[in-house]
Amino acid sequence: MLVYDATKTQFIEDVETDAIAQKIYDSVLEKMGRRTGTSEFNSWNNSMQYMYKVLNSADVPDDCGIAIEYNLPQTAKRIDFIVSGYDDNSEGHASIIELKQWSELKPVFESDGTVRTYTGGKVQEVSHPCYQAWSYAQMLNDYNESLQKGDIHLHPCSYLHNYIRKGPNDPLFNPHYDRYLKAAPAFISGDVRNLRAFLKQNIVRGDNGQVVHDIDNGKIRPSKSLQDALAHMLKGNQEFYLLDDQKVVYETALRLARACQKDGKKRTYIVKGGPGTGKSVVAINLLCELTQDGQLVQYVSKNSAPRAVYQAKLKGDFTQKYIGGLFRGSGSFVDSLPSSINTLVVDEAHRLNEKSGMYSNLGENQVKEIINAAQCSIFFIDEHQRVTTKDIGSVAEIKRFARELGSDVYEGELASQFRCNGSDGYLSWIDNTLGIAETANYTLEGIDFDFRVCDTPQEMENLIVERNGNNKARVLAGYCWEWPKKGQNDSNFHDIVIGDYEISWNLRSTQTFAIDKNSINEAGCIHTTQGLEFEYVGVIIGPDLRYENGRVITDFHARAKSDSSIKGLKSLEKKDPAEAQKIGDEIIRNTYRTLMTRGMKGCYVYCVDELLGEHLRESAGKYRYGVESLL
Repeated sequence: MLVYDATKTQFIEDVETDAIAQKIYDSVLEKMGRRTGTSEFNSWNNSMQYMYKVLNSADVPDDCGIAIEYNLPQTAKRIDFIVSGYDDNSEGHASIIELKQWSELKPVFESDGTVRTYTGGKVQEVSHPCYQAWSYAQMLNDYNESLQKGDIHLHPCSYLHNYIRKGPNDPLFNPHYDRYLKAAPAFISGDVRNLRAFLKQNIVRGDNGQVVHDIDNGKIRPSKSLQDALAHMLKGNQEFYLLDDQKVVYETALRLARACQKDGKKRTYIVKGGPGTGKSVVAINLLCELTQDGQLVQYVSKNSAPRAVYQAKLKGDFTQKYIGGLFRGSGSFVDSLPSSINTLVVDEAHRLNEKSGMYSNLGENQVKEIINAAQCSIFFIDEHQRVTTKDIGSVAEIKRFARELGSDVYEGELASQFRCNGSDGYLSWIDNTLGIAETANYTLEGIDFDFRVCDTPQEMENLIVERNGNNKARVLAGYCWEWPKKGQNDSNFHDIVIGDYEISWNLRSTQTFAIDKNSINEAGCIHTTQGLEFEYVGVIIGPDLRYENGRVITDFHARAKSDSSIKGLKSLEKKDPAEAQKIGDEIIRNTYRTLMTRGMKGCYVYCVDELLGEHLRESAGKYRYGVESLL
């Protein structure tokens, strides 16, 4: 979507008359329905003065095209500045310029393409500006048919006009970012002439904005190279094979998505399935197959951890550019046009929130926004895995919004168990023992799954380390220990302390705890493991789950203050104690149900509450703690 577009001559006039920021503001409001804050308004006034200096030269044609805040199709992302024109062979060129106000940053060596800087009112980890510019260009190349024809070329770069080089070891230009610096060079304070020369390399004569208009009007479809790359990535990857009812759900989803593409009608497919039934496996297969069909399809999840892990598993030897645009957060569709995306595949739909944005102040309802944005919306859901006060995803909610938006509703189910050694009995035992649902599985006797209650957390960790030969065993814990900022990127800083046992929470600097080799020395939480699986898990059950007076009870007051899962419960408790207790109880039981079902072969538990440990031992069956358990 073109927010501000003009020729260089008009842009120069708008800057000289101090009209540029107001024009951008008015256009964003008119075309996107969004009011701009004071800080962003001021940043336009500031950055446009620098772009004025770059463009105010005869070296840049007066009739070249200028686009500001270009809204990337089907996303909430905006490209800061584009200059377009033609070369001597009349081929189109567009230079994408990511503008930054930053004057300081620090490299993040644990991640690919990220830095740490002060932005948005706090220090946080964000994309390196060169990665950001490059990724925007790559997304356009991968999904815009006008660019796939080959007669329009993109040239990304970044311009940090307030940034002064910090010597030979400057963090912005650290060799860690060489791949992105080569693909999208960085310009800083004093580089006006260098950036002008960069533009001049390809833009010899003006186009009156035609190149950007051609891009804006290009049909959205995945490129052939993206389709081929996905087919190659999935082929032979045993983690993504489909079995039994997974295949049935997959084929049903394909038929519905393809029907939507043919007749334009909206369809919603709700797939219910418990832990280990293969929801994510089906979702990834759908993402790949429908992309190869030429559809615009995206994998959606609330948690970033599953997206990061599946991206890493899929890309293999390929660079991130082939798959980065396929994965989206659940809050990405606030401003999407109706049915503007062919298919959205929503994994862990029970984790969807009502509001979006960093401050939960954007949009109306994520379920509604997803159904609105897609011709076909596919939701994979397990209502017993809602683990925070913000989780609103439910079958009833999906059906309600589907009806409101005129979407036909279909339902399916994944029942076959492929985790926990394929044992439905283990899952039923957990539901019964944790008081989630009454079942007939009172013990684990006769069930082929390695479950043990350990006397100490060290004993539990030792078992996990022994079974980590394939890098598929991890220690997990309930969120009952604080996660202070001081040590969030230091595995030597031990957040969890139980007697003489200590371990660090998973590091903030990575979203791939489930597959990082060093994370065997850390404890994962619900947010870094939900939607993922391991061969063995060791679970530390904190004081929020106890055994008293013959029953399992919960206590949300025992959760860490830094745990956002229970945000708002203490305030609610003052108004409605019973409701607060009910919500907290569900969150805690669901959290441990989720953690204890991450393992395919075994789960080892340590309970802070000794009585709970004794209860689990007795419920599981004493045969598991004698000689037979070691066979």
